[in-house]
Amino acid sequence: MRLILFGPPGVGKGTQAKLLAEEFGVGHISTGDMLRAAVTAGTELGKKAKAIMHAGHLVPDDVMIAIVREVLSTPENKHGFILDGFPRTLAQAKALSKILDDLKINDYKVVNFELDDDDIVRRLSNRLVCRQDGKIFNADLDGVTLGTPCPSCGGELYQRDDDKEETVRKRLKVYHTTTAPVIEYYKAGGVVVNIDGNSSVDVVNREIKMMV
Repeated sequence: MRLILFGPPGVGKGTQAKLLAEEFGVGHISTGDMLRAAVTAGTELGKKAKAIMHAGHLVPDDVMIAIVREVLSTPENKHGFILDGFPRTLAQAKALSKILDDLKINDYKVVNFELDDDDIVRRLSNRLVCRQDGKIFNADLDGVTLGTPCPSCGGELYQRDDDKEETVRKRLKVYHTTTAPVIEYYKAGGVVVNIDGNSSVDVVNREIKMMV
């Protein structure tokens, strides 16, 4: 299984990546994980990325692309991977195509999660996080509010700034202008599978496995 998970924030990519990686025994590769692993390993790229991040800057494309190449070239990812959070731009998508060509990998699919902006805003603005154990809850589904304790540990529930409506709409605007063109690039290559992100976790998981 070689998948690139694609879609707007809050659509459920991370949840599906973890489920599929566990079921099929392949690596779940997220942008954050790649950076942390490179920094922890102390590779030349990791040292470069660490210096850039410590200076408060975003890791530039050339460094990020090189780290992706390094990760996909490892033996543990030889027989499968689930890429989550990369590529985010057309330039990154084209660079990834070059990497996959070089590695002689052509049997991959791009899973495109589709969900209306208003549904995404509603989903994320209902999300609350426990300060103590980090668990995530949905205010509607789990019957919790900012004033109630965490059902698991009694800790304080709070809303992350990234999940506030104004911030979510800004993130979606960036997604549509910067990232959405990437899906057109992959559609031209005939590797895109569209998934309705409004379905339940189980239904989405089943549809992905049926279509890939």
